[in-house]
Formats: sequence, C-alpha cells, structure tokens
Amino acid sequence: MKCRHCHAGLKLQFMDLGSSPPSNAYLSAAQLPAPEKWYPLRVLTCTQCWLVQTEDCAHYAELFSDDYAYFSSYSTSWLEHSRRYVEAATQRFALSSASRVVEVAANDGYLLQYVQQAGIPCTGVEPTSSTARAARAKGLDIVEAFFGVALAEQLVADGKAADLIVANNVLAHVPDINDFVAGFARLLKPHGIATFEFPHLTQLVAKCLFDTIYHEHFSYLSLTAVRRIFEANGLGLFDVEEVDTHGGSLRVYAQRRATGERPVEDAVARLLEAEMEAGVSSVAYYAGFQKRADDIRDGLMAFLIEARRAGKRVGAYGAAAKGNTLLNYAGVRTGLLPWVVDRNPAKQGQYMPGSRIPIVDEEHLKRERPDYVLILPWNLKAEVLDQLAYIRDWGGKFVCAVPEIEVR
Repeated sequence: MKCRHCHAGLKLQFMDLGSSPPSNAYLSAAQLPAPEKWYPLRVLTCTQCWLVQTEDCAHYAELFSDDYAYFSSYSTSWLEHSRRYVEAATQRFALSSASRVVEVAANDGYLLQYVQQAGIPCTGVEPTSSTARAARAKGLDIVEAFFGVALAEQLVADGKAADLIVANNVLAHVPDINDFVAGFARLLKPHGIATFEFPHLTQLVAKCLFDTIYHEHFSYLSLTAVRRIFEANGLGLFDVEEVDTHGGSLRVYAQRRATGERPVEDAVARLLEAEMEAGVSSVAYYAGFQKRADDIRDGLMAFLIEARRAGKRVGAYGAAAKGNTLLNYAGVRTGLLPWVVDRNPAKQGQYMPGSRIPIVDEEHLKRERPDYVLILPWNLKAEVLDQLAYIRDWGGKFVCAVPEIEVR
C-alpha cells in the first residue's frame, strides 16, 4: 500500500486489530441469519510524511451508506460545543447576513442550525441520506454528495463560495485526503477561512485510545502531517487550538496560501515543536502501542468474566463506533454483555455489528437495573454519568474500559 498523501510505500505498522465489520454497519433483525462482511483493520505509519492511516480494504460508499446511523444531535454536550463554536466564529470573523458558511459533513444539521438562527446564509454538504434528511427537516440547504475538488467548483459556479468552511470530525474520514483538502482551497473566497476539528494523534497515543480506530477513520492526524497535506493542496495554517472533544482534538484554522492575509499565530509553532519533542516524526514513537491496547482489551475481558462469575449483571450504554471496535477486538458477545442502550431511535431495535448485541432504549435499563453500566463512548462520560445518575438508587455502578478499567 502507498501513503494516501505522499504515495511513499508503507511498512511501519502502528496497530493490528485483526478484522471486524465496519463500525457503523448496524444490523436489523432480518439481517441476523445472513453473514456479515468483515475486513482487516490494520493501521500503518508513513515514515515520509508521518500520516498514520488504515490499510485500504473497503470502499468509502460501503462505510457511509444511505442508512448511516450516526446522528450528531443526540449528544447534548456536542450540541453545546457546536453552539459555542458558531458564536465565537461569528464574532472573530465578522460573519453577517452578507456572508456564506459551508459545512462539510453537516450530518443532521447539529451545527448549521445555529448558523441559520444567526441569520447567516449557509449550505451543508452531507453524503449520507439518513442524516441529510434530518438536516433538511430543520430547513437547511443540503447538498447530498461527497466533497472534493469537483463539488467545490460546482458550488462556486452556483454562487456558494464560502467566507467560512467548517469541517468537524471529517478530515479523518476521507480516503482521498489530497482531493478533499484541495476542494477547500477552491471553495473559499480569496480571504475566506476554513476550520477543521479532528482527534489529535498525540492524545490517541498518550491515552491509548485504540477504540477510535475503525474503517471509517482513514487517517489519524498530527499537526505535523496536516500542515504538510494542507500546504501541498493550497491551504496554509494560521492558528490552532486544543479542544477536549473526543479525548483531545485540534481545531485548526486555514486560509488560501495564495491570497490569505492572516498572520500565523505563535500557537502553530508551539504545537509543532511539542509534537517534534514528543517524537511524532520518529519510528520509536509508534512502538509499543499494540501491547498497551492488548492490555486494555484483556482488562475488559477480565472484568466481564469476573462479573459473570460473581453473578453480577452488566449492561452497556452508547452504541458508538468506538464501542464496536472495542467489543469486536475483545471478542465480547451477548454471553458477557446482553444489551446496549442508545438514545438514537435509528439504532434501537438493531444489533451491534460483529458482536450482534441488541440495542435497546433507556427504559430497558430501568427495568433490568444492572449492577454495572459499561460506558462505551467514554468521550461522553460526564454527560452519561449525569443522565443515568439514577442507577445509584439501586446500587448500580459505572464502568469505563479505556484507557483502563475504572469502576465508579
């Protein structure tokens, strides 16, 4: 395999999770008698540009299908994060009714609804029909397509060149990262701004967040790699912020290299220096991750087995993609974890891919009154602890498995 950015040969393995179905390929009851498609899940590091990336095995159209089940609006903390972003960006970049905001990967309109409420013209780009329908139901203008240079040029021709492009948690999801980034340089007005949020590779490594590895995540991003990719495709970084979403993310600010006039903030050099000191551009940095992930896997299995032997009942909360990576890598099945609660009606009544654990509503948890609730989306732990605080009434406890088993 060649690097999806610089096309150098890939030899350095970062992590091998065996094989699993795509993490968002939830199953209906009618699909249970049929086989699932499982794909290898191996991550490699390019030693030329230091882009960490999954081995190609599945076409993106299979991963982001019409019935894609991830809806951003079911997380109240993510909605609040998005609202605050829109408020700050509107002020910083002096956005008004004369501006245009485009969001790439608009999902169900979780962010653009706040842009619309501010009276700023906006357009969303969203390739999955299920979430695009939800966004349109909020009155949003949605282009249902995958983003790249061709679509950017069409949007410009349609009079939708952007003062601000927002791209939250999508840069890691694109197979052709060069075409994707180049599209931003085409779609921006000469002095327009693009912002990207993505989980930071250094946090993934430091906390061993291996469950954020799945087929839909083609890339695992450092600022070192992102700067090179941007510069090769017409964008220049001018600012960066560290944010606490998804275990630790970066929000980067970019402009067109040829026409942008904003000065580069000191934060960019500081973070690049921190990555260099951490060793992001060295082979040694990527060693040992596999063993640490295996230890987390084994810790979860030991907990579940011991709970069963002790006659304790365990349920889970959050049918998240990261949960599917964890459960499939550990080999957890219904004998150890009989159900998973999720607030999203699109997932309720379905089954987790691979493990085939049924997804139920919150009333099921209240009836079952388990001894332990395993929180699979650890990034929403605070929100879940608050939402399900009532399990304390019957002596229930919460469990997180990543970065280590924690019972509270």
